[in-house]
Amino acid sequence: MTAITRYAGLWLALLALGLSGDAFAHGVAEADKAFIQNNPGVNIVPYLYLGAKHMVTGYDHLLFLFGVIFFLYRMKDVAKYVSLFAVGHSVTLLAGVLFNIHANSYIVDAIIGFSVVYKALDNLGAFPTLFGFQPNQKIAVLVFGFFHGFGLATKLQDLIVSRDGLLANLVSFNIGVEAGQLMALSVILILMTLWRRTPNFARSVVVANTVLMCAGIILVGYQLAGFATERTI
Repeated sequence: MTAITRYAGLWLALLALGLSGDAFAHGVAEADKAFIQNNPGVNIVPYLYLGAKHMVTGYDHLLFLFGVIFFLYRMKDVAKYVSLFAVGHSVTLLAGVLFNIHANSYIVDAIIGFSVVYKALDNLGAFPTLFGFQPNQKIAVLVFGFFHGFGLATKLQDLIVSRDGLLANLVSFNIGVEAGQLMALSVILILMTLWRRTPNFARSVVVANTVLMCAGIILVGYQLAGFATERTI
């Protein structure tokens, strides 16, 4: 067994978590923020870059995608679920910014964290066992995609100071998000394929999804703590 295969699961976890300081802040780098605010009008290439960067470093999006594809072995199924997720976050990203729909970013991000918890529980078969029913997995991915897109919208709303060229910039950002998602997903799928070929995969299903669930709970707690702190200031 090669070193790559042996540690594919660990690398997947590190990739998905992305718990560096910048990533955990889930914001936009100060240089990117300054550029957006100092350069109103159409900026297609910078927004393409920002969209891709946000998805590649978006630990919550990657954790959810990791959970979604965990038991998907056929590319047709991967494409179907990822497309539902893409449709969901594209709709709310565009609508949220274009129509200036505001929501508390901490609450939205807490729901995004809960989506990670949900997917881990789903992978563990918890819903039929504990609650006696199985949620529709495709509808759940679409609905949580709406929240993930709204989370992206709240970030952009904090940055955009001019609506000049807004539609072109938004479309560029969304295309960048999809490109970033495709890049991240490609890496995750390669590592997942290597991991699945090892005897460790079957033995690690419960552990991996328990870790995924704990990561989601931490994300929810982190965002709710931020919301509580904001309310007391």
